[in-house]
Amino acid sequence: MLKSMINSILTVEELLRTKGDEIWSISPQAIVYRALEIMADKGVGALVVIDNGKVAGIFSERDYARKVILKGKSSRETTVSELMTRTVFYVTPKNTLQESMALMTAKQIRHLPVFDNGRLVGIITPGDVIKKIIAEQEHAINLLEQYVAS
Repeated sequence: MLKSMINSILTVEELLRTKGDEIWSISPQAIVYRALEIMADKGVGALVVIDNGKVAGIFSERDYARKVILKGKSSRETTVSELMTRTVFYVTPKNTLQESMALMTAKQIRHLPVFDNGRLVGIITPGDVIKKIIAEQEHAINLLEQYVAS
């Protein structure tokens, strides 16, 4: 058992079990100011943009900073669809955390949706992945300490 715990490959599914599957979303027709209110209220850095039940994009703090403030637009007059990131990269629950981090790093994205059989089941961030890896390493260290002590 000790060997399997130390050598285990962490998956997105395991991360979502710990993190939860709460997803905050918004309509593409919503005003950017409303998106910012939701993000502030929920303490998240991005919202999944849902149009007619399907993922149409992601709206993040980065989209706001780069596409509203720097271009002189108004968050009270601009719709989410004008600013959202339309290309949505994603992973499945079976992907490893290493694969997920590699994708987030390669594509320079901070919010990665998780799809299972075409259904959105969660969203992960680099912070989520790092927390999970640290927790698993601490667990492995505790097991090793118990093994050595016995």
